[in-house]
Amino acid sequence: MKFLITAILTLFSLQLFAQDTTAHKTNPEVFMGESVKLANRQRWNLHFQTTYIYQYKPAFDSTYTSTNSLSWKEEKQNSLTATIYFGVKLWKGAELYINPEVAGGRGLTGAFGLAASTNGETFRVGDPSPTIYLAKGYIKQTIHLDDDTIVVEDNANQLTCMTSHDYLQFMLGKFSLGDIFDNNAYSNSPRTQFMNWCLMNNGAWDYAANLRGYTLGFAAILQKGNMSYRAALATLPVFANGEKLNTDLSQEYSLNAEVINSFKIHDKDGHIRLLGYYNNGDMGNYRQAINNDPGLPDVISTRKYGRTKIGVGLNMDQKIDDIFGVFVRAGWSDGKNETWCFTEADQSVSTGLYIDGEKWKRKDDNISIALVVNGLSQDHRQYLSNGGLGFQLGDGKLNYGHESVLEAYYSFKPPAFGLWLTADYQLVMNPGYNRDRGPVNVFSVRVHVEL
Repeated sequence: MKFLITAILTLFSLQLFAQDTTAHKTNPEVFMGESVKLANRQRWNLHFQTTYIYQYKPAFDSTYTSTNSLSWKEEKQNSLTATIYFGVKLWKGAELYINPEVAGGRGLTGAFGLAASTNGETFRVGDPSPTIYLAKGYIKQTIHLDDDTIVVEDNANQLTCMTSHDYLQFMLGKFSLGDIFDNNAYSNSPRTQFMNWCLMNNGAWDYAANLRGYTLGFAAILQKGNMSYRAALATLPVFANGEKLNTDLSQEYSLNAEVINSFKIHDKDGHIRLLGYYNNGDMGNYRQAINNDPGLPDVISTRKYGRTKIGVGLNMDQKIDDIFGVFVRAGWSDGKNETWCFTEADQSVSTGLYIDGEKWKRKDDNISIALVVNGLSQDHRQYLSNGGLGFQLGDGKLNYGHESVLEAYYSFKPPAFGLWLTADYQLVMNPGYNRDRGPVNVFSVRVHVEL
């Protein structure tokens, strides 16, 4: 009932806001006429999204279970998020964006027991009641580097404006690193695309974030021709998977950098992205935990400032024709020190296929299928095999195997403005990297609204 009340009230209030901002939206069929006028005069905008996801998991075979295991029993869970996107122009090239958000609900077994958790809209929080918080609040400054201008259309966290092809951009405040790095045309958002955590981002990228996925930081983007160069300095949480961020950069920090090449093959858009990251914080060490107590290692007891994690990621997407698109992601981290922010995966590979609904005369629909395979470092897997607990995994012992997920969804666009309905299926093999458990079937329904 709380979910329903929250959704109705938020939708009602945003409908009122939407009436005020309609006049600011740009007609995409007009380029250098009315669009230019709107770009020059839009001072603020307001957008909204809400996403409801229901998941059902039948019971599955399990030889044993422990503290952080995915429950083997039948399970039903749901989640709801609602976000307001407010943007305002400050001065030449400067914009302020503020995103208050409401989130409630739980992942399956509280999002424990899987590295590739099945609902990217849920977090590892104890209380499933809807909670209001500031998701993002940041200033963006853009410096034009040439006179060849284009119109950027009105969107969530984007004012209609004139910008150059080449530019330098800075961001300061609270945001998600996933908005800047590791983007992908077909596998990026659990609100509209694949729901699995390791398909919305590179599973081996332990990206700086609090338990809801946001960080405080500074980012810079240089766009030059078909190349984009990105870098960010971000804060890490005080504790693994914690809510509070540590703003003392002498204790903890995260460095991220990415190079993107945009290209065309047979006049169809493609991208290749190379990501690298370095985290420095108060992390525990798997090998030291095992040496201290082989019978029941505890990585938390070994935490020490100055511990690091490094990783790389490769990310590609390519439009094949007007109907088909493909993507591939691969990521690796050293896996010596404990997972701190995202999910317990030290290696991750995923690939998938997108099919546009135009093929069956449903141009706003699409069907997609993807496979993700995750792995652990030698120290990480031995730690779990000896009965250790991570912040997400821990079956008491471990018959190690690669965790893999096959996900497929159909996104249906009804005639209603701004509404999408999605049916989703996920098959999980070796949940928590454990051959003694599973397979797991997860069936999902998603309702997504944008204004």
